[in-house]
Amino acid sequence: MTAHEAVHAPAITQISRPQDATAAIRRELTDCWTAVINDGGAVVPMDCPLPPVTAPVLEPAMERIVRGLSPQRSRLLLATVDGALAGWLLLRREQHPLVAHCGVVNHVQTHLRFRGLGIGAALMRHATVAAREEMGLERLQLSARSGLGLEDFYRKAGWTEVGRWPGALRVAPGDDRDDIMMTLAL
Repeated sequence: MTAHEAVHAPAITQISRPQDATAAIRRELTDCWTAVINDGGAVVPMDCPLPPVTAPVLEPAMERIVRGLSPQRSRLLLATVDGALAGWLLLRREQHPLVAHCGVVNHVQTHLRFRGLGIGAALMRHATVAAREEMGLERLQLSARSGLGLEDFYRKAGWTEVGRWPGALRVAPGDDRDDIMMTLAL
C-alpha cells in the first residue's frame, strides 16, 4: 500500500435496517448517485429519466432501496474518507428459492471527488466478505454497461464475464452498449 492509499483508506460501514438509514445518510447517498449519473455513470434506476437528473428524481429509488434493507436480504455498504461519503453499493440476496444462495451487487459507485483512490475496489472486497460470511451467499452476480471499462475493473476483482446482451442499453440515440453479465463464486 502506498502512502497515498494509506492516507485515503476508506472506512466501510454497513446499513442493513431501514431505521439506520437516517435522512442525512439518504441525502448523502442520493447526492452521490446524482453526481455519478450526471458524470456518465451506469447506475440509472429503471424509473428515472436519462441524465441529467436531480436528487429529487432519485429520491423515490433511494427510498425503495432503504425500505428493502434487511440483514439477510439487502444491505448498503458505504465507504467514507475522513467522514465524507466516498462511495457506496447495494448487496442483496436473490429472493426466489432456486437462486437464494446467490446475491446481486448493484449501484457500485464512487463519488467523483474520490475517484482513483481505490474506493470501488475496497467496497467490492468488503461486499464479497459480507456476502459470504454474514449473508451465507455462495455466488454473486452483477451487470455492467460496456464502453466504460467496468468489465476490466470487475475482472481485476476476480469476477468472470458469463455473457453479453449486445446493444441492449441505449445511452443515447446511436449509442447502444452491451449489457455485460458477470459472476463471482464465493
